[in-house]
This record gives sequence, structure tokens and C-alpha cells, in this order.
Amino acid sequence: MEFFIAMRPPTATAQEKQVRVVHGKPLFYDPAPVKEAKDLLTAHLAGHRPDKPLTGALQLRTLWLFPKGRSHKNGEWRITKPDTDNLQKLLKDCMTRCGFWNDDAQVVREIVEKRWSDDPTGIYIEIEELEVPHGK
Repeated sequence: MEFFIAMRPPTATAQEKQVRVVHGKPLFYDPAPVKEAKDLLTAHLAGHRPDKPLTGALQLRTLWLFPKGRSHKNGEWRITKPDTDNLQKLLKDCMTRCGFWNDDAQVVREIVEKRWSDDPTGIYIEIEELEVPHGK
């Protein structure tokens, strides 16, 4: 399964959780930019979810295409924040919420790239169900 989400990729990530203490207990929450990023991603992903959650081991390949400014070239690697692991965490959380799989622990292989782009900007996503290896 593969698809492209045409959007300005969010730069807020799951790493930005906040904490406050209520009645002596820590309460973790998403600040507004993270909540907005989750809602935006979830809305874009919903139309691409499979009829039923994927099972077994999965490979997730993503290409994050960010709008470039004057100081970058089309296709150039984006070597600035956010980090790919933080982008992926947010994306996988949203994909789990949408029902692409039962648990993002099923993703056993990931290929992630982030680049600057003239057009289009967005996220290319490819999910492959991996076969069970036979023998040793």
C-alpha cells in the first residue's frame, strides 16, 4: 500500500509532551501545536486506511517533503529539526489511531527520509507486509 498526503508537513512532534502536577500526580498532555499536528495528520490519513488493520510484520517507508526557502535546493536533504525519529513517532501514533495496524510495534523496518521540496510538499508513505522468514 502506498499513498501521498499533499500537505505542509507538521514540525511539532510527540517529543514535545508537557507535564503538570494535579493532586500530587504528574499529568502528561500534548501542547496545542502537537494536538493540532495529530489532528491534521489523522484527518489526512483517515482516507487512506485499509479496510481492516494490517497484521504481522510491516515495513514503513516515508519521505517527508518540506517546503524549501531561498537557501535550499529542491531535493536537498533537510538536516535540521525535527529529527526523523520524532516525526515517525507522531506519524505512527496517528496511523495506529486511524487503524492501519493494531500496534505500531508491528513496524519492524523503517526507511525515513526528509528533504526540501519545491512542489509537492507532503508525506509519501509506503507500507509493506513482510513475509515470515523460513528456516534460519
